[in-house]
Amino acid sequence: MTALRAAASLLLGVAIGAAASWTFFEWNSPRSAAGDFGSLAKRAALAHATYAPEVRHPVEVGADQEPHLVAWLSKRLEAEVRVPKLAAEGFALVGGRLLPGEAPSPGVPLPAAQFMYENANGRRITLYVRKAGLHERADLRYAREAGVGIFHWIDGALAYALASGDMGRGELRRLAESVQRQGNR
Repeated sequence: MTALRAAASLLLGVAIGAAASWTFFEWNSPRSAAGDFGSLAKRAALAHATYAPEVRHPVEVGADQEPHLVAWLSKRLEAEVRVPKLAAEGFALVGGRLLPGEAPSPGVPLPAAQFMYENANGRRITLYVRKAGLHERADLRYAREAGVGIFHWIDGALAYALASGDMGRGELRRLAESVQRQGNR
């Protein structure tokens, strides 16, 4: 019976050690420093639903201050951020804002940026941008969160999510492909 208890204790100790090591690795890995790629769509949908309906304060910094907006958000994200041009698709930049992003560990914020665009009919789309963690590429993926359609992808150091609450999947994909072609290079 003592040998059985010793074996069970050893097995329990190994299991606890493995779980602790895995947790430490997950919290300290580059990918988790930028959060789970799947949560990108959820955060983009929440930000879109919060700010797209705003009439008086949809953005912190307006399009008339685009150079300042780009410099500020690039500094906060610690990556060169560019504002895609969507005039050919009928959308003009309204402006942008800094958002709280995912926290890989308590007290360590990871900021995100949101750019808002509007067409002549008042339809709005938002582009959510945050660090990707690992420099990699992930193709366009579609998600629908809380009634908001989102195409999201990773290109190099940044992860992107283009969101709309009232646009069809095909039209939103066309816009996402335009943003993706412009890249962040």
